[in-house]
Amino acid sequence: MSAPSSPTDRQTFRATVADIAAKAHEKLPASSGRIDSAVKLVLAGDVELFPDGGAKVASRTDATVTYHTVNGHCDCRDYTRAPGHLCSHRLAYGIARRATEMLPPPPEPLMIPPAPTVPLPEAPASVNSPPTIGGRQVQLTLRDTDETRLLARLTSILAQYPPTAVEYEAATAHVCPMHQVPMRQTTKNGRSWYSRRTGQGWCKGGAQ
Repeated sequence: MSAPSSPTDRQTFRATVADIAAKAHEKLPASSGRIDSAVKLVLAGDVELFPDGGAKVASRTDATVTYHTVNGHCDCRDYTRAPGHLCSHRLAYGIARRATEMLPPPPEPLMIPPAPTVPLPEAPASVNSPPTIGGRQVQLTLRDTDETRLLARLTSILAQYPPTAVEYEAATAHVCPMHQVPMRQTTKNGRSWYSRRTGQGWCKGGAQ
């Protein structure tokens, strides 16, 4: 059993222990000195109460020794010579047990409900662009509240990462209107056309 932590609880605890000790002095005048020692043990937090009714009480004279009080018995040498076998350890156990029973139970913890989750508003203007940065194609998403400012930001960013030759060729390639795939340009005898090789032959897809 440890002493309460808050100043108010400690004050109440000490007052309760003092009241119990005063009544013990009246009933056990021959154990007055042992009662005072027991009070010091209790206030120092040197009494550990167990759920089964026993307790562990520390020694006041030897910091390396702990006496066990179980079912009214104590291992200390004073146990056999104390009046009624009420050594300071047994008295400390009784005072601590009684004080615990007299103190009000701790208040229930206040449960604060979590704040409701409010979705973030959607940006009025947004744009996606896949520039190539460091040899890797990334997905860049820009959001703003003004379209003009958004496009200016996009232009500034894209100017830092111009398209590669492969990207430029892919972006400017002629696309077959029938199959929606890029077609290559062929020039021969002053004529130029776009076509692509398929398993069935050459597809010109209506190219000029």
